[in-house]
Amino acid sequence: MSATAGGRKIVVVIVDDHELFSQGLALLLTREWGESFTVGGQTTYVEEAADLVASCNADVAIIDLSMPPLGGVAAIRHVKARNPKTRILALSGTEDLGLAEEALRAGADGFLPKTARPEALAGPLWTIAEGVCVVDRALLDGLLSNTRKPSSVLLDSLNAQDLRLWTLLATGMETADIAARMLVSERTAKRMVAALLHKLGVTNRIAAAAMAGRFGLLDDLADADGLS
Repeated sequence: MSATAGGRKIVVVIVDDHELFSQGLALLLTREWGESFTVGGQTTYVEEAADLVASCNADVAIIDLSMPPLGGVAAIRHVKARNPKTRILALSGTEDLGLAEEALRAGADGFLPKTARPEALAGPLWTIAEGVCVVDRALLDGLLSNTRKPSSVLLDSLNAQDLRLWTLLATGMETADIAARMLVSERTAKRMVAALLHKLGVTNRIAAAAMAGRFGLLDDLADADGLS
């Protein structure tokens, strides 16, 4: 593993209120990967993070998300506001998807759980320093899963009949077949479809079907409706 372009070592700062972890990480970076990294400094205080990064001209800041009283997300915002070119690797000892997402939205360039093996840290650090984002696979899966869930506001606006109709639309059923399934006339089925499209905020059946697939609703609702 090489250092940054031009042979300069990657300057890393560590922002973590657990001094033992911080010191151990600094020692590991220096001892195992000293040819690529140099630790510019460490702090246990969120308020000092941005000043530390600026004073060291750090390439990467490793920031713990669970730092009282302001929290690691605040540190990320402060660092990015004053040092936008500095890359940030967020670490967390919890499995809070919301906190991880908040960190990424605040400007973190990567996220790893503290349960990750210390020896596996060098690769992500180097990758982030080179401008590529790194996200733990479990977090990525969780975030992608959340994006598939329809908003509670949308679901609250739909009744059981709407959900069943949405499922039928998503399978590509024609109006006559929908009417037979819903035990209504074709004319009524057309009105029901139009009303559903309005609730979903789309203009046609294809868009409604695409939304159902994007939200993962077809899999959940098909079994309940007896569809395969």
